[in-house]
Amino acid sequence: MPLRFLYNILIALSWQVLKVVALFQPKIKLFVSGRRNTFAFLESKLSGKPKTIWMHVASLGEFEQGLPILERLRIQYPYHKLILSFFSPSGYEVKKNTTAADVVVYLPMDTHTKAKRFLNLVCPDLAIFVKYEIWPNYLQQLKHRNIPTLLISAIFSERQVFFKGYGGFMRKSLSTFSHFFVQDETSKKLLTSIGFKNATVGGDTRLDRVSEIQNRDNQLDFMDSFKGNLNCLVAGSTWSEDEEILIEFINSTKTEMKFVIAPHEIKSAHIEKITSALQKKTVLYSDLEHKDLGEFDVLIIDTIGLLTKIYSYANLAYVGGGFATGLHNTMEPAVFGIPIIIGPQYSKFKEAEDLVNQGGILSISTYDEFQSLTEKLITDPEHTHKIGEINSDYINSNKGASDLIMKHISEIL
Repeated sequence: MPLRFLYNILIALSWQVLKVVALFQPKIKLFVSGRRNTFAFLESKLSGKPKTIWMHVASLGEFEQGLPILERLRIQYPYHKLILSFFSPSGYEVKKNTTAADVVVYLPMDTHTKAKRFLNLVCPDLAIFVKYEIWPNYLQQLKHRNIPTLLISAIFSERQVFFKGYGGFMRKSLSTFSHFFVQDETSKKLLTSIGFKNATVGGDTRLDRVSEIQNRDNQLDFMDSFKGNLNCLVAGSTWSEDEEILIEFINSTKTEMKFVIAPHEIKSAHIEKITSALQKKTVLYSDLEHKDLGEFDVLIIDTIGLLTKIYSYANLAYVGGGFATGLHNTMEPAVFGIPIIIGPQYSKFKEAEDLVNQGGILSISTYDEFQSLTEKLITDPEHTHKIGEINSDYINSNKGASDLIMKHISEIL
């Protein structure tokens, strides 16, 4: 049985299973219901067949990687409509109203029929996939139509199916890309080992994104009032495993300092769980009005969209997700030249691996390790400054991927 035929059967079966699971799982319900509107939405937004450029991302992290390119495409190609598609609800539901693109949709499932219909509607002059997204039917249709197709901020590992003896079907899908912009030399060597010589080492476009964040106005009046002249630990995108450690430290430390916790989950029940466990004076972002913020020890950010600016006030940062769910963005605090603490699971995140090896990111597995590191960083500013410099230097020396990508695009459009 040809592998493509088997793949198409599995995709079709997966869709049927997901429709059943959606009856019980809210996130899967969004995944399914959102895709039912994709084609009608595209038809309404693309009447008249405008020129388009299509970018596809998996979720929020990949959106951040693609954003520097979207912003520059908007300037360089003002007469093209920018189409942005997401695979995951956790990306689409947060960014569906972004002004970075003209049309934002869920990507329909990767069947031959849906890929053909999608591309008949979008008709892109250029397609850009970000990091890991390899969808064989979409890529086959793009190649059939001779549409230039890029994979940007890509990173490859010998663990991936492309580099296995049984990976011929997926290797064939790679052949549809006009060019690869990879994050490191290892990825380029791996592609070369299976016959692909159309790769450029450009780095990670997120570094360009966070460099822009550093240069904007990051002032927040409430943070000025809350922090005052004290040291501040900002814990971003935390999960329950992270919060257990943070809460124990906050409750027990004798060091006079401020804490900001920005949980990944901001539903009221979860926020209440955090606040009820804290023994120090705590205030919610949603309840700041008419309060003397200087009197509080802990600020809980129960909204989204502020974390990147809040990091600019941190003396050190904790980035969540490294215990179970997947490490969140360490580059956003790194750009401000501060030490970063994370959990033990970071092996699939190149920037975290690099900075753990260099000493700018500090990985912990237990509360005792967290306590020891944090106390050392708070009480030894010279040591803290040296560690923070490792992170800012890493970003400054590795940015520039967007320039390479845009130069290539200008040569093919």
